[in-house]
Amino acid sequence: MGTATLQRNTRSFSAENVVCEDVFIKIPQSDMVFFQLFAQKMGWSVNRKTDLLHNYINSRPKNVPLTDEDIMEEVRAVRYNIQ
Repeated sequence: MGTATLQRNTRSFSAENVVCEDVFIKIPQSDMVFFQLFAQKMGWSVNRKTDLLHNYINSRPKNVPLTDEDIMEEVRAVRYNIQ
């Protein structure tokens, strides 16, 4: 099945109507370029573990109003089940 056929068959789908599912697969690094190209043609998004980690790190709060003592109190509360 060629790219044009795939695009024609999937053109009627709308991104708002499609339920997406997260799938994790291991792909050899040598095939990753092919897989990313295929995913792009299918309209899929590809995120690597490192991409997810960088997105999480970049979205974290930058100026958290906690002191070292506050953090240690939380650690002790969790570690020793202090309530």
